[in-house]
Amino acid sequence: MNENENEKEKRFFKALSDVFIGAKVEGESGFVNLMRIKSRYYEKGVFPRLKRDIDEALKPIPEFREELFDRLYTFFRRYFSESGSIYFRFTPPHEHVYEKVYTDDRDVVLFWKTHMLYYVKTDRLFRSMAVEVDGFRFLFDVSTLKHKRANEKRALVYTFKEREEDGTLVFTVAYSERGRKNKIGEIRRAIKNALGLKKFTSAVPSEETLERAFRLFERQSEVDYFINKDARKFLREQFNLWLYQYVFEPEER
Repeated sequence: MNENENEKEKRFFKALSDVFIGAKVEGESGFVNLMRIKSRYYEKGVFPRLKRDIDEALKPIPEFREELFDRLYTFFRRYFSESGSIYFRFTPPHEHVYEKVYTDDRDVVLFWKTHMLYYVKTDRLFRSMAVEVDGFRFLFDVSTLKHKRANEKRALVYTFKEREEDGTLVFTVAYSERGRKNKIGEIRRAIKNALGLKKFTSAVPSEETLERAFRLFERQSEVDYFINKDARKFLREQFNLWLYQYVFEPEER
């Protein structure tokens, strides 16, 4: 296998991993535990089995390996979002993506790309993150963060934990309970005490610096979660169309 072929195979499995495994999720909640179980299921079960099945199918035609992974990547890119939702995700005109917009008793049907999806929730799955602001290095630890239920609106609160040997200021992160708010003055006093200072100096970040660091951490992107009403039917229909295009349509479109 040459380097180019290997890259196409890696690209395909990385795309699958991004969808079905994703980045490491931290925190504590039933939803997060479910995502961890799903990740282990695909990582330890589905992916090795898929790799073995592909290797077995390609034994009679090893020269087709490069094109197979290229085509598989093209198909999955069309219909799988980063959060694992299955719908018409990537549909530029040159991809020739089609959908049936009529029925036996109606010539025209209103169509929108997400019509087959049930909305579940919008959330931010925070990851531990280091940021630097005004010469200070901050580390936000979300390993004990208990995630929200459904779409409830709750602010984040930060607690100073410790100062590491390299000067990094570590904070734990939690969702506010019973109206608790961030008290920047108390956070600054905790840092001052950890440094063994009797009064505030430039070694203690200002209120503005802390607030900017908190905002940077909170910029982690929101993700929308959906469930397809009939993922099997949808993917089979789209795969049949995609396969027809591959077999019968000319290469120069």
